[in-house]
Amino acid sequence: MNLPFRRELPSGSMKLIWFSEIQWDFLSTRKQRILGRFGDKWKILFIEPYVLGRRHHWLPVKRGRVWVVSIPFLKNVPFQIGRLLDYPLLRLLLSLPGIFLMLWWVATLGFTSSERLIGLSNIYWGKAARLLPCRLRFYDANDDHLAFSRNPPTWLKSSLNAWLSVVDLLFSVSPELTARLCLPPGVRCVELGNGVEFNHFALSRSEVPKELSRIKGTILGYIGAMDWLDTALIAATADAWPEYSIVLLGPAYEHNWWQKQVRINTRSNVYYFGKVDYEKLPEWVQHFDVALMPLLCNKLKRASHPNKLYEYTAAGVPVLSMNYCSTVDRAREVVHVADSSEEFVRMVPDALADRRREARQAFARKHSWDVIAAEMERELLKAYQEKLF
Repeated sequence: MNLPFRRELPSGSMKLIWFSEIQWDFLSTRKQRILGRFGDKWKILFIEPYVLGRRHHWLPVKRGRVWVVSIPFLKNVPFQIGRLLDYPLLRLLLSLPGIFLMLWWVATLGFTSSERLIGLSNIYWGKAARLLPCRLRFYDANDDHLAFSRNPPTWLKSSLNAWLSVVDLLFSVSPELTARLCLPPGVRCVELGNGVEFNHFALSRSEVPKELSRIKGTILGYIGAMDWLDTALIAATADAWPEYSIVLLGPAYEHNWWQKQVRINTRSNVYYFGKVDYEKLPEWVQHFDVALMPLLCNKLKRASHPNKLYEYTAAGVPVLSMNYCSTVDRAREVVHVADSSEEFVRMVPDALADRRREARQAFARKHSWDVIAAEMERELLKAYQEKLF
């Protein structure tokens, strides 16, 4: 029913500030894929964290219609300095420079309107972000950040709960993650998983990366962050199938990660090539004989929703995964899923013999970023209009 006093959406741009835990140019994640697809009416400010040893955007840069700027904040203060950050006053003092810098760029770039939307995936900003006036607040729950082993367990939870106490809308990648969050009654929850640039990975690439061309024979490959790999499982697979080569691609958050992996870097059939540009990933994946998902089965990963599942299947290659989350478990119709490390190793020949290419690609097509971005945009506009009463 149309109500006579219902206000319309603003005729100008919709202004959105997103506080991110991931740098825009470091790793291609759901945030970049979704925000880059929002319509022309959106004006977006993406506040990324400072990370030691990486490139930063101290001056804002444009990525499509998105402004990106780096702001130093507590997310990347090493917690090894001790328990000093447990003291609220000290945390506040350390946070103030980042807060003032954030407010400066918000004002300079024209995002001060009280009609703006504020989204959060970096929970360290929870208490500061909740003080900013806006029309709509939401949380994008893409990871269980409290389960990260190096994160402070006490005050970080209070920061998350401070934000959750004021949100109007929640996007979550899995029901397991939603169940872990302390939400007030009445908050609308939308399960919005991860996805894939389908055409990017499905379009056939004949060129073989020169590094890969030097490796002869069968290739078992993995793309993604190295920090979640079950390196013991990689070592067991390498030992059980010495005639096959295992290729690892992706960044590592831990400094000198590969040098520390004596368990696998001493195997002659395990190769690590580091981070590969997103545009080049399909050239690698399409030349894997089997794409691997040998991830740790822990609390953090059980609540995840891996977009590499869709990237692998869009490329059409057979997939072998550990059963580490419900998303993988539900994909058994097109993916080989192992319930133990021993079964994972034994299933390598089964995966190599899999010829269900069309079924895999049909599965991936249902999880296009176009579909996911359109749903998030639709839900935000709907919630925003409801707040205009």
